[in-house]
Amino acid sequence: MSLSEKLSNWFNGVPEGEYYEEVTDSKQAVSTNTDVTRASEPEKDNNRQVMSLMSSKNNSTTVQREQKIMVFDPSVFSDVKNIGKMILNGRAVIVNFRKMDENQIHRVIDFLSGLIFAVNGDMQRIGEKIFLCTPKNFKIEGDLSNLTGR
Repeated sequence: MSLSEKLSNWFNGVPEGEYYEEVTDSKQAVSTNTDVTRASEPEKDNNRQVMSLMSSKNNSTTVQREQKIMVFDPSVFSDVKNIGKMILNGRAVIVNFRKMDENQIHRVIDFLSGLIFAVNGDMQRIGEKIFLCTPKNFKIEGDLSNLTGR
């Protein structure tokens, strides 16, 4: 394409999205088509409907997250780290202290009490050496103290 043709196309305009350039070789002619894509504003959709995936009284679609209660039987104080991680991740934990001596049990209960307080959870004794620790999103109903004799 000559300079005069380029200037003519620039002033007169080239059809949008197309630009042809012819290159001639001694044996073949090649045509190149380059598409130009313009960024445009996204179309506004005034007819959008927003639906909640959470369950409601009028909606039959129910999304439920499976809740698990983890059971731990620690034997040394360092096992408490995993128990703490579960509580911080929003899981309820049952801890059976049958393998620990009294001094370690008191240390672990002190640690778990502080952790439970920090996450606004709850901790209840459900057996002789068994405790239920729950984060904020769990609710413990009932009283097991009459069953355990305390």
